[in-house]
Amino acid sequence: MTAPLLDIRGLTKSFAGHPVLADIDLQVQPGSMTAVVGASGCGKTTLLRLIAGFETPDAGTVAIAGRQVASPTTSVAPHRRGVGYVAQDGALFPHLTVGQNIAYGLRGDRASVRRRVDELLETVSLDPSYASRRPHQLSGGQQQRVALARALARQPVLMLLDEPFTALDTGLRAATRKAVAATLAETGVTTLLVTHDQEEALSIADQVAVMRDGHFTQVGSPQEVYRHPTDRFTAEFLGDCIAVPCVVTGGVADSVLGRVPVRANDGPGTLILRPEQLVATVVSDSGQLDGVGTVLAVEFLGHDVLLTVDPAGEGAPVVVRQHSLSPPPIDAKVRLQVIGDGVVLT
Repeated sequence: MTAPLLDIRGLTKSFAGHPVLADIDLQVQPGSMTAVVGASGCGKTTLLRLIAGFETPDAGTVAIAGRQVASPTTSVAPHRRGVGYVAQDGALFPHLTVGQNIAYGLRGDRASVRRRVDELLETVSLDPSYASRRPHQLSGGQQQRVALARALARQPVLMLLDEPFTALDTGLRAATRKAVAATLAETGVTTLLVTHDQEEALSIADQVAVMRDGHFTQVGSPQEVYRHPTDRFTAEFLGDCIAVPCVVTGGVADSVLGRVPVRANDGPGTLILRPEQLVATVVSDSGQLDGVGTVLAVEFLGHDVLLTVDPAGEGAPVVVRQHSLSPPPIDAKVRLQVIGDGVVLT
């Protein structure tokens, strides 16, 4: 396996006796993007600041491209770490033009710097004519792309993104993160993104690390952490989930939702499913009603609908996510079918 470009071991940090990070381990492979996702105040930004060199760890080490850059006793200066940093607000210099912002710190004659600025603007899908504009003349998404171009100008081996899309409205946020992710993939820069947006983390990252109170609850591919969470916090933080009591026998969980294949030891537990794993099919009142529930509410979301279903009066209602074409109405009798396997937590 390829050696990680970013290798964090046992990283610990406290402020005024208050622990912020506790024994963090994380490896990021060259050319990949890892998203650290967690609620505000869980330690995400502190992790970035330690990697960037703005803070010193109390314990543990940070290595970039095989070189140790941080420990409790040694620290490489931030500008010597080969790291690019894009903050939440872009942090552009308002008194400089776009071109001057991007060129800040570049060396060379005026013509070569101008060519480099034009190249970088094109890299982030902006016309070179933007070089003469001021930051206040740009949209929020354009400002973030300029901030990325400025960070790329010094050809970093590692890019750190600190909630870079939070200040943008929903539509612009999706478009900007897609453009930024494509740019970083094309340039091959290894990236660490911190965000509190679960959808953002799952949609653009190769690896997701879920953080809670200064430690990781789970690290893995987006599909792995979403479909096979290792604890209840991770399951619920990454999206809506269904949790029902079950009993496992021979790799099958028996619950109010029927029999679901699982990878778990025999015995009682809690079956975890995602709402899109359930399919609600309308049945006739005159038919056999064993295992049939009643639709209590229908929430239209455009492409999808959320159905709240009472599973035959046994246990709490469950939420089903399915296509919005011809959804069953309130009070309809439906049979619930589970697609795929489930996760059992004990």
